Amino acid sequence: MVTHTRPAEPPRLTENEFSALYRRLAARAAWAAGDRGALVALTASRVAAATREVRTGRTVSLAAPVETLRGPDNPTPARHRMSGQPGNDASDGLHFATDSFAMHVHGDADSHIDALCHVIYEGTLHGGVAASTVTTGGATALSIEAAGDGIVGRGVLLDIPRLRRVPWLEPGQDVTVDDLTAAETEQNVRVSEGDLLFVRVGHRRRRSERGAWHAASSRSGLHPSALEFLADRRVCVLGGDGNNDTAPSSAEGVDFPVHVLAIHAMGLHLLDYLQFEDLAAACEAEGRWSFLCAIAPLRLPDATGSPVNPIAVL
Repeated sequence: MVTHTRPAEPPRLTENEFSALYRRLAARAAWAAGDRGALVALTASRVAAATREVRTGRTVSLAAPVETLRGPDNPTPARHRMSGQPGNDASDGLHFATDSFAMHVHGDADSHIDALCHVIYEGTLHGGVAASTVTTGGATALSIEAAGDGIVGRGVLLDIPRLRRVPWLEPGQDVTVDDLTAAETEQNVRVSEGDLLFVRVGHRRRRSERGAWHAASSRSGLHPSALEFLADRRVCVLGGDGNNDTAPSSAEGVDFPVHVLAIHAMGLHLLDYLQFEDLAAACEAEGRWSFLCAIAPLRLPDATGSPVNPIAVL
């Protein structure tokens, strides 16, 4: 493999530069301005074509186990409670073990998908939908129900630590357009229109080996300018093993520039805090980095997102 020299960190965008980038990407993504956003690129023919990615039938989860313990990146962990357990009295007759589950969807530890109503920017949601459609009772427009029939298509994993010959990117480091195109070349894969793009930064591996940290203030992710690559290729979903945004922010005046650009400007459903260690190993073993991928959010008609367990089929 050809060694890829890590470039100097790209400059932080000024407010004017970010605004110009936002306008440019929104104009290029006008085709995705409807209720389903960029999911309109997942035509029946593309879904059918994606099934041809299956060769061995091996399935791999892209989700991390749900965490119920408090930590520096998980101050409000999921709550799992046994609501009925027969215990030692189950020797006679029929009994059921039951439980309940509650989760803060948009955290910094658990795998989840963001709906198009998740980001309010300059008073609107994606496509100019009024922010007032998100009420205390739920989201009345652009909820995760837009993906209620599932998201199935060709997935592509671009492994940036593999490209840079490191186990993970350190918090604060950005993924650039050059990284994405170089990873394509090295992995002998090309991201195409309608693909589900997954970008590994190694967040999960670092967390596993070094322990959890305050990821809300310090993490690796995509530089906002890298969204030009996604616009060029017309991808319909973006997923990362961090939350896709670098922290501290790579744009002045905007804390989550990738979320703003991807969800609000381009209509992309985002998947945050996935885990790619199993998938990367499987792709490496099989010598290919594309696969059939099925994403099935919960049917939550008024929700801004959902826990998710994407499945890659190789």
